Amino acid sequence: MKYLEDIVLHNPRFSPGTHTVSTEEIKRFAAEWDPMPFHLDEEIAKLSPIGKLFASSAHTVAIGLRLSHDMMEKDIAVIAGLGWNDLRFPKPVCPGDSLRLKSQVIEKRESQSKPDRGIIVSLNELFNQNDELVAEYKITTMMFRKPA
Repeated sequence: MKYLEDIVLHNPRFSPGTHTVSTEEIKRFAAEWDPMPFHLDEEIAKLSPIGKLFASSAHTVAIGLRLSHDMMEKDIAVIAGLGWNDLRFPKPVCPGDSLRLKSQVIEKRESQSKPDRGIIVSLNELFNQNDELVAEYKITTMMFRKPA
């Protein structure tokens, strides 16, 4: 089992694979979760500032979450996610983009109120095939410390 004490700060890891986004996937996700016209209709999307169909920000985050699970260690002592912060989308995700995730723990501390637990903050960065940053966010997670 990997505990708080085993976490190494500023040790970047990359998703083992990529996820290529298709037009159909963008439309399917948008139809169910974010039905904005520029995520559903290519002609309407041409009139947007992006100028073509692009993925919902929620869809982009969902891809990053999936890629993070593909790289997550199976025996890690996670208790719960506590929050997401500083979420931003510097570039749109469009059909044909292949995304990969870079993740690193940038903070860790022992809990002040529960000595058997600690908190980590991970910086997740999602890049397209041109190494352009398309999403960036921090995830705060509670995890167990090593048993005494």
